[in-house]
Amino acid sequence: MYKSVFKYRNESFLITQLLILFGSIGFDAHFFETILSPLLFIANILAGIVLISKKIKLMWFFIIIICVEVVIFGFGNYTSVTKTISLSNYLKFFIYLKFFTYFIFHILVTFEIIKTVWNAKLIERNVILGLISGYISLGFIGYFIFLSVNLGHPNSFAGLDLIELGRATYSSGLMYFSYVTLLTIGYGDIYPITQVAQKAAIFVGLTGQFYLVILTAITVGKYLNQQNNS
Repeated sequence: MYKSVFKYRNESFLITQLLILFGSIGFDAHFFETILSPLLFIANILAGIVLISKKIKLMWFFIIIICVEVVIFGFGNYTSVTKTISLSNYLKFFIYLKFFTYFIFHILVTFEIIKTVWNAKLIERNVILGLISGYISLGFIGYFIFLSVNLGHPNSFAGLDLIELGRATYSSGLMYFSYVTLLTIGYGDIYPITQVAQKAAIFVGLTGQFYLVILTAITVGKYLNQQNNS
């Protein structure tokens, strides 16, 4: 069974990413953010574990992360039922911890994907899927960067629709803003208004361009050479 799961590791990871991004289309926004989204992130981490399962130390680190996420998810549901003030303070801490562990996970898995694509000698299906997943992961990293900025410096972004969970306020619009910035679209409906947020937006935009210009160009060059040699 493991061999069959490992065979489709790139597909599984990409599918969970797409479900996190677009799963809210068919569900109530609050239900998706509080119930489905955490479950999808856990599924994404599981797919990430399979993706890097050959790297034992990193795999165990991801297993620890997913254990933390399961505890946070269960504790969050418990506190949402009890609705006590003291537990809400703990829930705020756990929400921050959850975002931090997601942040670390996506940084590490993105690095591994980029390294795999960079070192690939043959451009096959898994390499192309990894290239796509890596770019999507950059959007997740941008989201957690913007989220960290907004948590540390409230009201750093204009045009956000804020959501409150256990006295921890965040915005699902930051995910949208991350990809708009990464893709250098810049609609202007959400924009940074503090210096820290502006620098973060520049960093995310540059990262996306470097990825496309360098990594994608190298992959295309390898593929052309591969076709010529064959």
